[in-house]
Amino acid sequence: MGSIRLGYEHEVFIANQVRSDRLHQLFRQSMFAVLGSFVAAGILSWLCWDAFNHRIIAAWLVLLSITTLLRTTLFVAYFRCPQPERTPQRWERRYWVTLLLSAGTWGGGEWALIPAHDPQSQLVVILFAVGMSVSAVSCYSAYRNMTLASIALVLLPCTLWLLVQPSTLQVGVAIAVLVFASFVAGATHKLSEALEAAFRLTREMEQAHNLSAHAAQTDELTGLKNRRAFYEQAQRLYQHCQVNRLPLCAVMLDMDHFKHINDWHGHQAGDQVLRQMGRVINETFRDSDICGRLGGEEFAIMLADTTLEAALEAAGRLCESMTRMHTEPVKGVTASLGIAAMRSGDSDLHHLMNNADKALYRAKADGRNQVVVFSV
Repeated sequence: MGSIRLGYEHEVFIANQVRSDRLHQLFRQSMFAVLGSFVAAGILSWLCWDAFNHRIIAAWLVLLSITTLLRTTLFVAYFRCPQPERTPQRWERRYWVTLLLSAGTWGGGEWALIPAHDPQSQLVVILFAVGMSVSAVSCYSAYRNMTLASIALVLLPCTLWLLVQPSTLQVGVAIAVLVFASFVAGATHKLSEALEAAFRLTREMEQAHNLSAHAAQTDELTGLKNRRAFYEQAQRLYQHCQVNRLPLCAVMLDMDHFKHINDWHGHQAGDQVLRQMGRVINETFRDSDICGRLGGEEFAIMLADTTLEAALEAAGRLCESMTRMHTEPVKGVTASLGIAAMRSGDSDLHHLMNNADKALYRAKADGRNQVVVFSV
């Protein structure tokens, strides 16, 4: 059941990412189509000025200006909002509304303007409608339903009008346009599927890379940073605190008598204790702190922007949490801890870690199960 649930959650996660990718592709691809549709309307009106009703032209261009302004506002709002807020739930419906208004205005305007007794102008109108339909394929390819809706609203009004005209030529043109539209509809299906497959493959590869990178840096047993990752991140933190003159403390932890646990109760019990230890360390310290398992039963924590007093308090909380650990048949797990604060005389990270290590060995020498602060 656990693997099935994880598989389902993975599919949902990938599907949400793909949907977001499609939305971003939609906005990027159709950015220039917003003004392009208005420019195309102006060119069509200019070409057929003598054949069109001028009042209808004026009303059509006014309506297109309004829809263009609405779509431009939508695009500006989308690209200005923070990346986490660019969600399909927030933007898809808004895009649909502006698209339907724009495409509907285009198709309705063509139908209102097409002259009844001027075949040449009728052909020009149809050519512009077909051109707008082709542009819809490139602009809305990430969303097949948007492509089909746009084509239908732009192309069908004039095409259906031609289909009921008495001239054989007009009917033939209408049939040719409908055949063309059917081929375009089929192509949009394949194109949208290919785009979605590409988005999905990209996201799955990205997630696989992130998982492999995380696995390469994580101790499999405890979930903490492994030795290499700990020292890499600790070095960056050390340099950051040194440059910005921030306090930094290192904590070294070694579990008491851990060899006896393995000898008396077996390695499985020992592994379970280490797992619980990793969980307790994760719960005790902050996300900004760096926690790692250096090997065996030895752990290290780097406390960023933390005074020695605060580090000592955090170590006390960790010891208190350890007393509540209980893994059958192991009871009464304790640890020895050494703490050192970064000093102006420290030469590098290893100097700080060595000081914490010295405090740790003093804690062991003094009877274990205690916290010792390094002092010269």
